[in-house]
Amino acid sequence: MTRPVLCAVDVSNPDDDIKTIQRAAQLAALDGAQLDMIAVVPDYGMSSVGSFFNKDHHDEMIAEAKSELNAVVTRALDEAQNAKVRHIVATGRVYEEVLSLAETSNAALIVVGARKVDLKDYLLGPNAARVVRHAECSVYVVR
Repeated sequence: MTRPVLCAVDVSNPDDDIKTIQRAAQLAALDGAQLDMIAVVPDYGMSSVGSFFNKDHHDEMIAEAKSELNAVVTRALDEAQNAKVRHIVATGRVYEEVLSLAETSNAALIVVGARKVDLKDYLLGPNAARVVRHAECSVYVVR
C-alpha cells in the first residue's frame, strides 16, 4: 500500500489553502495515496492565557476547526473527493503536530502552503520553514 500524503491547512485563513489542498490531492492521486488533512488549534489550556477561557472552549475550538476543515476541503475539491479524505484536528504547535503526524502515519509527503514573508518570519521562522527543515519525508511547498 502507498504511504499517505499529508496536507497542513490553516483553518483560520481557509481560502489561502485552496490551491494547497488541490495540489495535495493531485499529488496523492498520482500515486493512489490516501490524502490526510491536518488542522492544528492552539493549546491554551496549560498557559496563563487558558484561565481566561471557559472550560469548554477547547472542545468548541476543535468542533469549529473540524467544521472549517470539512468546508474548505469540500470547496477545494468536491463532496465525493472530500469523503475519501481523512480529516485530523490536533492541538499544539503547528509544526510539531504536522511533523508528529507525518512520522506516526509514515507519510510519504507533506504538502504545506507558503505565506507572504514578514520580518518576524525571518526572526522566528514560519511553520512551513520549520516543517521543511525538520521533516523526515519530502515536503512540497505551494506558493
